[in-house]
Amino acid sequence: MKIDEIYIKRCIELAKNGLGTTYPNPLVGSVIVYNNTIIGEGWHKKSGEPHAEVNAINSVKDKSLLAKSTIYVSLEPCSHFGKTPPCSDLIIANKIPNIVIGTVDPNEKVAGNGIKKLIEAGKKVIVGVLENECYELNKRFFTFHNKKRPYIILKWAESSDRFIAPLTKESVAPVWLSNDYSRQLVHKWRSEEQSILVGTQTVLDDNPKLDVRDWSGKNPIRIVLDKSGKIPHDFHVYDAKSPTIFITEQENATTIDQRIFENAIFDNQWLQKITKILHQHNIQSVIIEGGKQTLQTFIDAGLWDEARVFSSKIILKNGLKAPEIKAINIKKEPIASDELLTFFNYDYKHSI
Repeated sequence: MKIDEIYIKRCIELAKNGLGTTYPNPLVGSVIVYNNTIIGEGWHKKSGEPHAEVNAINSVKDKSLLAKSTIYVSLEPCSHFGKTPPCSDLIIANKIPNIVIGTVDPNEKVAGNGIKKLIEAGKKVIVGVLENECYELNKRFFTFHNKKRPYIILKWAESSDRFIAPLTKESVAPVWLSNDYSRQLVHKWRSEEQSILVGTQTVLDDNPKLDVRDWSGKNPIRIVLDKSGKIPHDFHVYDAKSPTIFITEQENATTIDQRIFENAIFDNQWLQKITKILHQHNIQSVIIEGGKQTLQTFIDAGLWDEARVFSSKIILKNGLKAPEIKAINIKKEPIASDELLTFFNYDYKHSI
């Protein structure tokens, strides 16, 4: 591995510390190197707080070394005023002569302007080091800006004979097919993604909380499809403990506490309407947790990026059949007694 790749790899490692806390901003890590030694590191921790480059520069004890150093950053330094000043200006002000960048920022407010500003200031700039890995790091951010929709993750658990639920249940509660470790992993995922979406029938059958009670982190924004307004208001999704967007034909667009109602006609374009609504709310990622009809509709439309499927050893013999999915790129891993299958609807890079 080349020396620049080693330091960009470290930037990626640092950036991952911000997964779940930086939305709507990207994950970014930065490293400052003088004489083949790292003298500063930083990553973006939360939207509105200092960016990775700022934290890296602030961590350098001897600021006189900056004028003879190289700053590495996984994503192009910003060039505009947002909640914080432009990082490209800070790099120039600190007289850092060399900048190595993983990949260009797709945000139209940046999109090469940060690189241009640095070059015009006489800096030596290298772009495209571990570019695929840096893209994979910010797959949510790139999907949001390039495709104008969230990064879509499908998730379900199925029995070994490929059912996702029995035909009948004794109570309004989930029937667990996956093991305790798998369920905890799901709550970790919820803390990492910006939102979680369920259909009407899943809410009526399970009355889910859709929170991260088995993990540490922020609850995702709940997205509830309720075309006809069937969900009782004493169900958990109405508890206002997490921001919840109800997409329905029955309500005028309004906001009550943390409950937001958005209108959409559920015709043959309803998926596109939903993803447009989520994009308008600056939602970069969503976990689709069912039910089967909702999951299969996204699959059939090709409107998904990952599918995470827990296959358990439980045998149901009959029940609601699991969604049918096909993908070239599949990753398999054991989660205690379960097997986690991850399907990718794009050219997943295995180098990370």
